[in-house]
Amino acid sequence: MGLESTTEKLDSYFTRLEKGKAQKIKPTHVEKIMKKLEAKATALRSDLEVATKETKKQRLQQKIDLVSEQLDRARWLREQIAEAKKE
Repeated sequence: MGLESTTEKLDSYFTRLEKGKAQKIKPTHVEKIMKKLEAKATALRSDLEVATKETKKQRLQQKIDLVSEQLDRARWLREQIAEAKKE
């Protein structure tokens, strides 16, 4: 699953949350997305270490920043789902 499709999946979870359908999202679904994002971040960091061109380094850093933001969103979403399940 590429970065774009992972982000789209996360966005669809947020849409469900906004519509009050958080109970249909399992925390394991979000954790699966988080694992994919973490793997992508690791791969991007490895690529950044071996990159020689400054423009490529900048692009990779932008992608790492994006993945970091998505991970933050996923953590927040996981917390919201857990709270919704308690109710």
